[in-house]
Amino acid sequence: MTDTEAERIVSATRVIAANAARIFELIADPARQPSWDGNNNLASSAPGQRVRAVGDVFKTTLTTGVVRENHVVEFVEGSKIAWCPAEPRKQPPGHLWRWELSPVNAELTTVTHTYDWTALSDPTRLPRARATTPDMLRESMDRLATAAQAPDSGGQG
Repeated sequence: MTDTEAERIVSATRVIAANAARIFELIADPARQPSWDGNNNLASSAPGQRVRAVGDVFKTTLTTGVVRENHVVEFVEGSKIAWCPAEPRKQPPGHLWRWELSPVNAELTTVTHTYDWTALSDPTRLPRARATTPDMLRESMDRLATAAQAPDSGGQG
């Protein structure tokens, strides 16, 4: 089965009633990610790994117990972050998770979440990549919105 390049990019967009800085902080701090992961794929991520630049690598533990090293490949503080997951000490196999934030005003932000597997080279990952849908991305965005709108979203938890 061959996939066209367009079929290998899955995306969802929604407006979240929170400012971009607050939302971005939840995304850029890996320790916060499991709380809003809509795929229930992330079990934990150690505190103190806040992403600050392209080239950063943060580790997450999946619900299966497997550890992933996430290589940051795009970063603009407050507006864009993307990473490529990989097995520890290995090169990423070519899929990417991206978040883009665009303020509408002081308390509304348009958020786009993208899963791009156009460069995915590991055939064992193709079935799962093909199964990733916009609805799955939307679930993470909905949970992220809930976290960003919570009165205590600035702290851990």
